[in-house]
Amino acid sequence: MRSTRTALTVAAAGLSSALLLAAPATAAPAFAAQPTGTASATGAAATAAAQGDSAADGADDQVEEDRVATFRILAVARENDDEAVAAAATAALEDGSPEALRAFLETGYPAAQFEDDRFAAFRILAVAERNDDVAVKAAVVAALEDGSPEALRAFRVTGYPAAQFEDDRVAVFRILADPAISSALREAAEQALEDGTPEALRYFRLYGQYEVD
Repeated sequence: MRSTRTALTVAAAGLSSALLLAAPATAAPAFAAQPTGTASATGAAATAAAQGDSAADGADDQVEEDRVATFRILAVARENDDEAVAAAATAALEDGSPEALRAFLETGYPAAQFEDDRFAAFRILAVAERNDDVAVKAAVVAALEDGSPEALRAFRVTGYPAAQFEDDRVAVFRILADPAISSALREAAEQALEDGTPEALRYFRLYGQYEVD
């Protein structure tokens, strides 16, 4: 009986020692895992903040680009006396919001340019009829009959200058064909033709022929 108690006491002591030794080994990994989770969350938050700052910087850059583009369009509109474009650009700049600037560039500007191109085409037609500029009249009538923004823009940018150059050359040759012109006028007309540029012919027709004696 005594030997049995002794055996149980020894067994109990051994079990207690085993539990004490085992406990720290089990608890340690759970305790060590906690900082890892905290560090991961902190890193994710930092990444999200950086992405937010990058997006904000990108939006600011876009607004600045839209503002610069609108100022550039306004400058050209004033040079070309495009009243609708100038008014729309000025309104967008005075509003100043990203939405107003973007709306002007995407829709307001094309619509206003179309309006100005139509008005310019009718004005050019009136002058061409008064000056009997056959090539200009044919080109502008074709653009107006087409009626699309693309046709009117193409006429104003390239078609009109080319047609005006043709009509100016014809007008200078017509002057030279007159046997009654003075030698000074003949010389000036020949110089304009020899130069051959649209600018030289236009200047002679508008001013040069009246500057000679």
